[in-house]
Amino acid sequence: MSVSYVALGDSTAVGVGAARGGGYPERLASRLRKDGLPVGLTNLGQSGARVRDVFTGQVKRAVATQPTLVSLGVGTNDIWRGTSVEEFQEDLDRIARRLKQTGAPLVMVNIADMALAPVAKLVPSALYEGRIEPFNAAIAEVARAHGLHLVDLYSASKEMIPQRPHFFSHDGFHPSDEGYEEWAELMLPTVRTLVVR
Repeated sequence: MSVSYVALGDSTAVGVGAARGGGYPERLASRLRKDGLPVGLTNLGQSGARVRDVFTGQVKRAVATQPTLVSLGVGTNDIWRGTSVEEFQEDLDRIARRLKQTGAPLVMVNIADMALAPVAKLVPSALYEGRIEPFNAAIAEVARAHGLHLVDLYSASKEMIPQRPHFFSHDGFHPSDEGYEEWAELMLPTVRTLVVR
C-alpha cells in the first residue's frame, strides 16, 4: 500500500538550517521508503508559519491531496511572535477538526525546548521562558480531544540538545542536518505503527 504523506508546518518542515536533505518530513519519508514502503510526500510547510497561517494557507491544500498520513509541527513562531495560548489552541483545534475529516492519521510534534537553543542567549528570556510549556499543554489537549498521535519532541530535546552540540545549524535557531535526522528518528516509531499494516 502506498503512503500519501502530507506535511504541514513551519521552517522545520521546509528544512531551513539543513545543508542538504530537507527537514524532518523528507527524512521521515526516506526512512519509510527504506522499510520498503512507496511514499509520496507533499510538503506544504512554510518558513515563518504560525498556527493561523497553517489553518488559512495549508489545510485546504492538505485535504485536497487525500492524504493517508499527515504530520504537523507548529508553534515556535507563535511563541516568538506573541500569539496568545488561547488563540493558538483555538486555531489548532480548527486544524485538527478539518484534517480529521480526511480519515488520515495525524501525527503532531510539540515544541522543542528552545531555551536550550544558542539563539536563546541573544534574546530577552521573557520571549520564551515559561511560554513553551503552556503551548505544549495546548498541543497535548488538542491531541487528546481529537485522538491525534503526539510525539514528545520537548522531552526528547531536553536530553538530545545538551548531548549533541551540533543539533542546531549555524543560525542557532533551526536544526542542522543532524538535528533533523534526530527529529525524524524520534517520529519514526509512531509513524511506522500508523502506516505499516
